[in-house]
Amino acid sequence: MRTRDVVAEGLYIASAATRLTLKNAILVHILAEGEDFDEERYVPEAREALLALAAEAEDDAERTERERKTARGRYSDSSGTHDYRSRDVRNLRRRNKQSLHVAKELRARAENDVELHKLIADARDAAWHEVAGNIDRVLRIEAARPDLDPDYDRMRIARMQALRLVDLPRLRSRRRSMQKQQELREEGVEPADVQVARGGFDPAELE
Repeated sequence: MRTRDVVAEGLYIASAATRLTLKNAILVHILAEGEDFDEERYVPEAREALLALAAEAEDDAERTERERKTARGRYSDSSGTHDYRSRDVRNLRRRNKQSLHVAKELRARAENDVELHKLIADARDAAWHEVAGNIDRVLRIEAARPDLDPDYDRMRIARMQALRLVDLPRLRSRRRSMQKQQELREEGVEPADVQVARGGFDPAELE
């Protein structure tokens, strides 16, 4: 496999791990601790997660370099998977280079606000889908009857937190769009219809 393909795969895995870390943090802060969702609140956590993965990649590069130096001059048969010999030097050098590339890219992303906010937005969506899925399963099992659902109060809190997590920001965005439409109509311009984002409820239902 080419170096750029290995690096791309490593970055993909690192991004997935970071999103998982952020998703779990969002669920804890929003559902367990009752916080409002604030994207900026998770920027330091996203950066820290990427830097931690970069440090792991750098550690792997250092370990591989030590193994490469040890393998030089060894020409006997290997006794195991990690018992490297001179014929493995080239592959170890390539692995070292790949790990350093991954670490460098992760550190660059950790300082890129656009990348950080994208990770946070993806983690928020993942958290919302998990909450929505749990709510749907509970409602199906309990037939949506509060008197038969012992977890109704807890799940009601979860539903309200899910509303704050995703739908209220969409509601605010729609209201701003509607205000802009009204201003355009007053100026004699017919605006385009407001589009409701997929995966959410129509905020007009709350009006």
